[in-house]
Amino acid sequence: MDDLGEAAVTTRSQERGAADAAAVTALEGMVDAWLAVPEAAQLQGVPLAVVRRQLQDRELLAVRRGENRALYIPAAFLTADGPRPEMKGTFTVLSDGGMSDPELLTWLFTPDTSFLGGSAMGSILAGHKTEVRRRAMEEAF
Repeated sequence: MDDLGEAAVTTRSQERGAADAAAVTALEGMVDAWLAVPEAAQLQGVPLAVVRRQLQDRELLAVRRGENRALYIPAAFLTADGPRPEMKGTFTVLSDGGMSDPELLTWLFTPDTSFLGGSAMGSILAGHKTEVRRRAMEEAF
């Protein structure tokens, strides 16, 4: 790759990083509760390694936040029984459409009165995952 190509890649990477940082800042006001990885493990009654695997398998999503830049998971993604099963497919649809994790989380939690529940996440929690995925496909593609 020539110097011009490397500069373009670096610029795009820097732009994506700045956009992700802005998305995480916006999420602070939209997500009611966050769980650190150890808290997610405790809620489920599983070892930390299980939560790390859930993140790796994209059953859960997390963003780095706070002064120590630790991983935090929106609490709405979890129950005592584990990750909400309806989330993984929704994550996949939005990721395949090119959204980064912070962008995806912003889309899920942004207030939108056209969704039952007031947001895509609220609609999922109200049992309307099919509508959310249909709209996620429209958004992503």
